[in-house]
Amino acid sequence: MKVLVTGFEPFGGERVNPSIEAVKRLSDKIAGADIIKAEIPTVFNKSIRKLEKILEDEKPDITICVGQAGGRNRISVERVAINISDGRIPDNEGYQPVDEIIFEDGDTAYFARLPIKKIVKELNDRNIPAEVSNTAGTYVCNHLMYGLLYNINKKYPNMMGGFIHIPFLPEQVIDKPNMPCMSLDLIVEGLTIAIEVAVNSGQSK
Repeated sequence: MKVLVTGFEPFGGERVNPSIEAVKRLSDKIAGADIIKAEIPTVFNKSIRKLEKILEDEKPDITICVGQAGGRNRISVERVAINISDGRIPDNEGYQPVDEIIFEDGDTAYFARLPIKKIVKELNDRNIPAEVSNTAGTYVCNHLMYGLLYNINKKYPNMMGGFIHIPFLPEQVIDKPNMPCMSLDLIVEGLTIAIEVAVNSGQSK
């Protein structure tokens, strides 16, 4: 079995993005599955194009995209992606869409193709704060999640896939009083557990 895990480059003036830092530290094999790691640009449209190329080349059984959600205090496993991009800030190439449809022939929304509640339960059982989230926002994270699920719907019906948001790292909140954070070690552990649950769920189908 092959699992693709993606993280984003830094954006919004941050020097690091915990998503790609955590992805880079994942083991190359988890629960017997080969782990493919990739960095995605924090750019509307280009992010989906890069993901589509990797999906075509690697043909993973499971794809989990990971992104930073500053302000959240736990690992958030996303339930749904919506067919709209609305940037609160410009992306890394200066583009800031307003109420823009992602795919004209796409559904209004797609639900994650991951055992999201099993993942959250396993994380919480292992004392890692986690939750099911019902909004991935309208920035590049939702954009990429929607692109992934659109591609699964149109081209890869047997692929499992979804999106996980993670908090800031401690070094990112030094100048942000009262902002929650999570250590990189704990994030890596949490993503590893999420992958284990997804792989075991996929194997039991």
